[in-house]
Amino acid sequence: MSTASTRLPEGRYGRSSDARADRTLKIVGGVLGVLLLALIGYFAYYYVGQNKISAEVIEFDAQKDAVKVHLEVRKDAGASGYCTVRSQAENGAEVGRADFRFDGDATRIDKVVTLRTTSQGTTAELLGCHSD
Repeated sequence: MSTASTRLPEGRYGRSSDARADRTLKIVGGVLGVLLLALIGYFAYYYVGQNKISAEVIEFDAQKDAVKVHLEVRKDAGASGYCTVRSQAENGAEVGRADFRFDGDATRIDKVVTLRTTSQGTTAELLGCHSD
């Protein structure tokens, strides 16, 4: 007694449509994955590599018509730029906003700046720093 073969004759029926779809999905997925990694790499470089000045608010003292803000600024030697600080009232309205300039060769600057306000401010918020 001979056993019947379960394989299909070669070349008679072609590739199945599922195998073609799987291969296409793998290719498309690979290309999209590479593009996503490239995009993440670009944004990481732009954010970390291009930001030459950064700061943080250490403390602030709110007064009647001004807010004294203690900023710690870190920057590259010789880089210059500015940091934007704002203050808000109790109800959330903005009562003051100003840009403070930092330049020179120092890489770390501790400075107390005075932000003039239109009424009593209750916060001091660093909005961001930008290099020239």
